[in-house]
Amino acid sequence: MTKYFGTDGIRGKANETLTADRAFQVGRYLGYYYSKEGKKKIVIGKDTRLSSDMLENALAAGIASQGCDAYLVGYCPTPAICYLTHNEDFECGAMISASHNPFYDNGIKVFSKDGIKLTSDVEDLIEDYIDGKVTLDYATGEAIGKIIPYERGIENYLNFVCEEFDIDLHGVNIAMDCANGSASVTAERALKMLGANVYAMHNEPNGININTQAGSTHPQLFQQYMREHEGEYDLGLTFDGDADRQILVRPNGELVDGDYMLYILGRYYKDQNTLTGNTIVTTVMANLGLWKAMERDGINVEKTQVGDKYVYEQMCRHGYIVGGEQSGHIILKHHATTGDGLMTALSILKVMKRTGKTIDELCEGLTIYPQLLVNVKVVDKTQVLHDEEINAAIASVEKQLHGNGRVLVRPSGTEPLLRVMAEAETDEICDRVVGKIARLIQSKYGVEEES
Repeated sequence: MTKYFGTDGIRGKANETLTADRAFQVGRYLGYYYSKEGKKKIVIGKDTRLSSDMLENALAAGIASQGCDAYLVGYCPTPAICYLTHNEDFECGAMISASHNPFYDNGIKVFSKDGIKLTSDVEDLIEDYIDGKVTLDYATGEAIGKIIPYERGIENYLNFVCEEFDIDLHGVNIAMDCANGSASVTAERALKMLGANVYAMHNEPNGININTQAGSTHPQLFQQYMREHEGEYDLGLTFDGDADRQILVRPNGELVDGDYMLYILGRYYKDQNTLTGNTIVTTVMANLGLWKAMERDGINVEKTQVGDKYVYEQMCRHGYIVGGEQSGHIILKHHATTGDGLMTALSILKVMKRTGKTIDELCEGLTIYPQLLVNVKVVDKTQVLHDEEINAAIASVEKQLHGNGRVLVRPSGTEPLLRVMAEAETDEICDRVVGKIARLIQSKYGVEEES
């Protein structure tokens, strides 16, 4: 278990957990690690939160101090850094972002030359340096690196996206919510390059309004806008802070989450005979309705633990091209190495154009089961999962559901919590099932909340 790196890089409150000093340390080790065979290039991007400028400068200074050149793309989506790292002359890439978190949080994600997150062994080396187990000498003389603006990186990324999805969107009306984040600098430009008529909201970042009542994690205002203008737009798009996730919105304001998009893309690629292994990949949190619909349509579903990292690993292991999470983190492996909210939107628009169907028509045939999730604070997460009485209770409940529901109990990756989730045909059944299991866990292992 790493000390500073989580599943999505280093993350924490700016200048509390994640300071400029920490960013400088990460930059120093990256500069050292990648300059062993001479001066190399490292590309850096950032989202629009207030602390991103500070962390960008500290990270870049650390990189240059150890003999690598730091190229600054500026405000951009996380997938843009993945693309540039993988396809241009960079040894690694770093993205300063806390994704869908509030503005006061920030993070540093580091990507290898393959355009994927660093392996744990390299993260361990960085952590050893942070903890003082390794000392480094600064580069001197001509070995010191440069810090170079690289705004052209955005143009290169946008050109790539539009080439990958060479579709004519003239006459297509799109509304979008950019979350006052990274999508503010790319999404509208890309869609207009392809000919779409675009209305964008929450696209004026000021450093503190990223994800504030906006974007894919807070879409209510955008949904209201879509309902008030029903009939004016063919599709609504919502991005998260660093634009690697996408939740679509129907003309009537209803959400189209990752389960729906996997359903649409899985069926489309199967019809095109391009769905590798006739399989999509998703996590255990995907809705039961998706699994049933895929089974009905003859498409296999492989399930992983929660996290896009695990979805991507499974896709690579077997060569699958479509995978993702309910949260809207969709990976199209034949196009990119990571989730990309803009590419996800364009992939659905491509299906709409090629089939002549509306988003409502494409969603037909998928019945989403009601879900209920309750967190139970416990002393020992592992002990609960191996408790015979609790496992027997779960099995008994699932037997009573007759295949039309399920119960999932899983530990939180960051907190002393058990997440109890149920799916069933009605909200009332979910409430009853979750209540029964949660009460049992609470009675045996629960921690009393402080008053």
